[in-house]
Order: sequence, then structure tokens, then C-alpha cells
Amino acid sequence: MKFMKIGSKPDSFKTDGNNVRYVENELASDISVNVEGSRFCLHKFPLLSKCACLQKLLSSMDKNNNDDIDISGIPGGPTAFETCAKFCYGMTVTLSAYNVVATRCAAEYLGMHETVEKGNLIYKIDVFLSSSLFRSWKDSIIVLQTTKPFLPLSEDLKLVSLCIDAIATKACVDLSHVEWSYTYNKKKLAEENNGADPIKARDVPHDWWVEDLCELEIDYYKRVIMNIKTKCIIGGEVIGEALKAYGYRRLSGFNKGVMEQGDLLKHKTVIETLVWLLPTEKNSVSCGFLLKLLKAVTMVNSGEVVKEQLVRRIGQQLEEASMAELLIKSHQGSETLYDVDLVQKIVMEFMRRDQNSEIEIQDDDDGFEVQEVRKLPGILSEASKLMVAKLIDSYLTEIAKDPNLPASKFIDLAEIVTSIPRPAHDALYRAIDMFLKEHPGITKGEKKRMCKLMDCRKLSVEACMHAVQNDRLPLRVVVQVLFFEQVRAAASSGSSTPDLPRGMGRELRSCGTYGSSRSVPTVMEDEWEAVATEEEMRALKSEIAALKLQEESGRKSMDRAGVTAISKIRSLIMSKKIFGKKLQVQSKERGEKNNGGGGGGSDSSESLGSMNAAEETTKTATPSRNLTRRVSVS
Repeated sequence: MKFMKIGSKPDSFKTDGNNVRYVENELASDISVNVEGSRFCLHKFPLLSKCACLQKLLSSMDKNNNDDIDISGIPGGPTAFETCAKFCYGMTVTLSAYNVVATRCAAEYLGMHETVEKGNLIYKIDVFLSSSLFRSWKDSIIVLQTTKPFLPLSEDLKLVSLCIDAIATKACVDLSHVEWSYTYNKKKLAEENNGADPIKARDVPHDWWVEDLCELEIDYYKRVIMNIKTKCIIGGEVIGEALKAYGYRRLSGFNKGVMEQGDLLKHKTVIETLVWLLPTEKNSVSCGFLLKLLKAVTMVNSGEVVKEQLVRRIGQQLEEASMAELLIKSHQGSETLYDVDLVQKIVMEFMRRDQNSEIEIQDDDDGFEVQEVRKLPGILSEASKLMVAKLIDSYLTEIAKDPNLPASKFIDLAEIVTSIPRPAHDALYRAIDMFLKEHPGITKGEKKRMCKLMDCRKLSVEACMHAVQNDRLPLRVVVQVLFFEQVRAAASSGSSTPDLPRGMGRELRSCGTYGSSRSVPTVMEDEWEAVATEEEMRALKSEIAALKLQEESGRKSMDRAGVTAISKIRSLIMSKKIFGKKLQVQSKERGEKNNGGGGGGSDSSESLGSMNAAEETTKTATPSRNLTRRVSVS
């Protein structure tokens, strides 16, 4: 730290213990100055020769023959006045970064300018500031901090702006000119560098100034960062690191995503200022830091404008986020545990980046301009979209545990990313199963919409094994899982998959997801949405055992297991009499054709391998429960 000594005479100020200060001198004091309860018994000549303010006050008091002066409004109080008085007496005073602002403001109050006497105190302080303190990084920060108690005078004297400019200029200096000392143990650093100078052995980082600026209050910090950004020398990544460090230092619990008790208004000011200072460059700040800011904004109830700004920024780099970072608690009074609506806005912002469009202006036949909107290719990579899809699947699994979460919010969020192709749907199945487990009372329509989100063909063998034993799933989903697993097993073995009835096979193959835009006309939705009984589930479990045997056996055994599995699928479906009526119609048409009735059609050639066998299966199948059926024949 730099300092300056002024004057050469010894300090002869004394005190009598009753807040009375006097100068030990042969001459008796002839003026009394009162400063905030402290009394100074001094001499007129040294003071009046350098202080224009005291000259005016004393001249007005001489008319009343009164030598008592009250200057309780002087900045810095008794301490600052004593420093100025010592300077007037020629006594040695020491100025440093800690007291220079108070002394400068007191000197301004007393009018200690060059017009009163050459080489006065104000001139000496200004030289000390510009030639010494403003050239020192640490001293500049200390001086700026000490200007706070003397506002607005320190602002009017340009002390604040000069400090801010000096700090910003130092932060933007070339790294080769930075004399930066490390806080590490120098002996340990010397050992790490084989005895070399630990300071020279390490390169100065670009963000060497970040931690020091965290000492500033938010209003000064804001002005310093703005000044740094104006100089356009430091990149957005360094600015982002500075904002992150300030948030961690100034906001208790911010790093953990919580806000500890404290001055709520102060926290709100800090958070909103950090958001306002965010650099515009993409990826200049991490997505995790942005999500922490968003959580903090939610906790302190900041305005919607701040939230929307953060939502846009997070949506631009959502692929960097983790599931834990997305778990934003709802505000007090909300029924749900997490703010799903806010996350939905972020995901929509992410997907909007893949839906760019441009307006093309064309002239029509009549010469009028017509605007045509054309879709352009999105800017999202497939890897980014896949990462976000997996992220949302994990997020859905976590929020599904909330018993108060409506099914509509779960489905709406999941539907936003349904256009993103995933190689596997195990995570989505896990989320759906968790929701069904925690919300047994949802309606059939909600369960149908939810299961439509999942593609049964993209479930792993383990997920299939779990699904066919899951009594929370509708029957249609269980049958689809078993069918597609059998198709996959048959394809891997090179054998052909046995045919199913035309309507059933067409529907199962056409619905890549759970549902299809068309349904089998002979089946009521209630039958498909029904949940399998224990007897049916035992039958389905045996199919999984057969599928696992296929992977361990040869082609012949796989073919036999495939035929058996498909046969049992038929038995299950026929036991529900889902296709019973249709098979009877097909049989009738075949009989008419054999008798020359000419009523053939395409159904006769696409039935199972043996229609008689199918009919026998229909007769022998025993339904495990009665279901309401409506059969229509087209």
C-alpha cells in the first residue's frame, strides 16, 4: 500500500480527556471549533491562512465578538478536521488509501484551494491520487470503497468516476504487464517448480482481477463491469466468470441453489443486476450458472422481464444442463413441488431454435407484394437434441413423484420433445411408469395420451420384461410390447414372424408409438385400455421367458419359440373376443368363395396360416373377464 507524508513539524495536538483537543504552544488559543461534540482550541492565523470557509465564518462572527465556530457538517467528522488542522500547522500527516477520501472531502468543505494559498491541501491530495493511488490496483479498490460514506460529495468531486476508470483500465491491461501475486504458499510453489520463482513459474490468468472486485458493493461493481465491457477488450467468458464469482461471494447459499435468510431487497438487487450484466456472447456463462440465477430470481420474486431474459438464455444452451439443475422449486402457495411451467418455457425456447423461418417477398400476377414464410433448416445438431431429450426424460421421472402434479403438465412437457428421435425409450417408459404408480386415479384418456408418448419398438429387453409384468399399463401396451419383442427376436434370428389377423397385425405394426391415428374398427377403446388380470399377466410372463430362450438357442428352437409365443398372443387376444366377430366374417367370406359365391376379397388371402385353427382357438379360449364389445363390419 502506498502512502504520502505531508509536513515536517512534530505532532503537538493534545487532549484533556473531555473531548477537548488543543495545540501545545506558548501562545494561548484564540479560536474554538466545535465538530460533532469535539472541541478544538486552536489559533486563528494558521487556520485562516489556508481555509476559506473559516475565514468567512470568523468574519461574520467577529461582529458579535464571538470566536466559537461550529462546523459539525464537515465530512469525516473530528478525525478528518484534525488532519486538515495539522496540515495548517505544518505538522506531519500521513495520507493513505484509507483516509485520503475523507481528508479530500473535508478539505473541500474547508475551502483549502490553490486560490487561498499555493500548495494547499487539495492540490497535494489530487497529485497523490493521480500519481500514486490510481496507479495501484489494490489501492484503487480501497479508495473506491471509502467513497461510499461521503456521497454525493465524493461523486461531485469525481473521485468515484476516477476510481472506477482506474480499476477498469487496470483490469484490461495486457497480461504481460500485470504484477499479480498468488495467495498460495510460496514455499510449496517453489517445491512444485523445482526451486524456481513461484510467481514467474505460473502464467497470469485472464480473470486475475475477478476475486478482488467481489469486495465492491453492487452499485460500484455494476459500474466497474460496465466500464470494462465498454472498453471491449475482455471477452464475454471472463465477464461471465466475474459475475459468477460475485454471485457466489455475495449471495449466501447461491452455489447450492438456495437463498439463505438475509436482506431480501439487497439479494434481489444483486440478482437482477447480475442478470442485467450478463454478456451477450453465446456460452459466455454456463447453463448451470444461468439456472442458479433463475432459481434465485424465483425465490426473491423478481419481475417477469428478468425471468424471460433468463429463459431465453437457458434455452439457447439447454443441452449443457443437468437434471438436478432443472429442479426449480415452485413459489410458496403452489400445489406442485417444482415449477414445471417454467421448465416447459425453457424447452419450448430450445425447440424454437430448430424452427427458423424467413419472410420472402414476391410479386403476384396483379403486381402486389406478397409475403411468404419459408421454413429454414434448424440450427440444432442431432447430438444437442438427443441430449435435451434424455434430460427431459430424466426430469419427467423426477417430477412424476410429485402426487400433486397434474397429468396434463406431465404430458404437455413430454410432447414438446416427441419430435426428437431417441434410440431407446427406456427412460421415457420409466417416467411414465413412475407417474402411473404415483397417480393411480388418472383418467383413461390421460393414460392413453401418456402411453402414446412411448414407442414400444424402442424398449430394451429389460424394459420389455418389466412392461409385460406391469399391471399399471393398459392391455394394448402390454400386447404391443410382446409383439414387437417377438418381431425383433425373429428378425435377429433370420426367421419370419408368423402372421397375425389382418386387422391386428396392421395396427400393431402401424403404431410406432402406443396409439395410431386409426384403430381397429372391431375393437372398443375400453377393451384396449383395460388392464390385464393376474391370469393374463402370468401368460404374458411366460412369453418373456420364451423370448430369452430364443437368444440362447439356435435358429430352430427360436422358430419354435416364436410360433408358440405368437400362438399365445392369439389366445390372449381371442380370449378377449376382440377379433372374434371379424374372424367369423372372414370365415363366412371364405366359405362363399369356395362355394363359388364370388365374395372373396383380400381378407381371405391375409388370414392366419389356418383359419380352422384360428376358429378352434376362438372356441377353446376361455375369457378371464367379461368385456363390453361393439362390433362393426365394413
